[in-house]
Amino acid sequence: MTTTHHPSVPCREVTDRKGRVYRVGESDVDLMGRTRASMVVLSWAGMTGITSAELAFASAGGTLHQAHAWSGGTIVRLLGVWVFFQAATAYPAGVLRENGRLPARTAMSFGAVGALLACLWPAFVPDAAVAQAGSGVLGGIGAGLVQATCLNTVGKWYPERKGFRTGLVGSGLAFGSVPFAVLVASGLDLGGHRAPLTAAGIGLCLVVAVAGRFLVDPPRNWWPADVDPLRLTGTPKTRRALRKNPPAVRQYTVKEAVRTPVLWMMWLCLLCTAGVAVHGLAVLVPFGDRSGFTDGSMAGALALTVVAYGTGGVAAGRISDRWGRRNTLIAVCIVLGTAQFGVLVSGQAGSMPLLLLCSVVSGLGGGAVLPLFAAMTADHFGENHNAAIHGLLHGTALIAGLVASGVIALVAGAWDHHGAFVLAGSLGLASAVPALFLKSPGRPNARRIVPNPHPLGEEMSLT
Repeated sequence: MTTTHHPSVPCREVTDRKGRVYRVGESDVDLMGRTRASMVVLSWAGMTGITSAELAFASAGGTLHQAHAWSGGTIVRLLGVWVFFQAATAYPAGVLRENGRLPARTAMSFGAVGALLACLWPAFVPDAAVAQAGSGVLGGIGAGLVQATCLNTVGKWYPERKGFRTGLVGSGLAFGSVPFAVLVASGLDLGGHRAPLTAAGIGLCLVVAVAGRFLVDPPRNWWPADVDPLRLTGTPKTRRALRKNPPAVRQYTVKEAVRTPVLWMMWLCLLCTAGVAVHGLAVLVPFGDRSGFTDGSMAGALALTVVAYGTGGVAAGRISDRWGRRNTLIAVCIVLGTAQFGVLVSGQAGSMPLLLLCSVVSGLGGGAVLPLFAAMTADHFGENHNAAIHGLLHGTALIAGLVASGVIALVAGAWDHHGAFVLAGSLGLASAVPALFLKSPGRPNARRIVPNPHPLGEEMSLT
């Protein structure tokens, strides 16, 4: 892992009663020469850029269909290859990041090149199979590297209040797709495919590369100098956040985390919520068309839903710092599941205002899922191996989520959208059940602690 620090700055390591080590004494300015808020801005820019690269290709799907005689299925398969390799890259990228073989700058540079080639490849390669092997694979690997770097870098710089910052960085996934989502929904013609894709690839490559140029990791076990990790001191907001989301008992390795039931409960919950979130975006426009709404109104609904995705991550991150990550996730699961039934009812009733409201609520819930799990993984298993553990959790659940969304799509084809929304809503509500059991491993349950029947003063009085 690459770190930047000044040897002259005094620091020391302290150990709490559970054996966890904290490195204290160095501030963010001492280590980097600038505040850690810059890591949030740079990570957000990187996430926004890599998402825009993916959606830039998707928005040009109609033009590519005419230029290369590609079928609609070819476009969908290419995007599926992209998402698969994005998910498959998460775990190995996390392992390489944690063992120091893949510094943040290097990972972001590879991601920038992947974004560029992903846009140029389909623009100049007419063969569908070659385009899938090039654009889908390279774009997916680049996206996986950038996401694994941005989300986890912020969590390491904010170990005491990571919810809001992680949510803000995760919102880049949604905000980067807003303009291209509008193009996809409205069916606007880009006036050719090579020039727009080339310009988008070059511009987004520069955004990701420049953001990655200044990304660095803190030293292992680093803790902010103004917060005492043993007494949990600091500002009132920091004390409240640490009280609701206490640091992990110790730094878990991947093998140790896999042996805990909590990780598998998180995986199950993420699987269900990811499938529902993908369904909420994928079928919104087709469902609106079948319900008789105009293309313009559905383009606006999709844009609002995507914006809600980004806003949901930021809002959930801030709320989780106040109420606790688990309580916030339970509420998100209930909201996400209920919103699916609301979208179904609004479409059947032909009410566009109700459809907008329910789709926005669905977007708020769907956008909160990824940032919450990213922050919760660090809360439960520590920051030192968070990139690898979160990569394993996120990658396997995203691949399984693609399968779940495909099952929902099959249900939509067999039973119409009614059955698909009922299934998605039920999965969303059911995901709240495993969320109830997401407690930090190794931490004693306060309800099971038996008070001492003979306090020290009483024992002394009896002697």
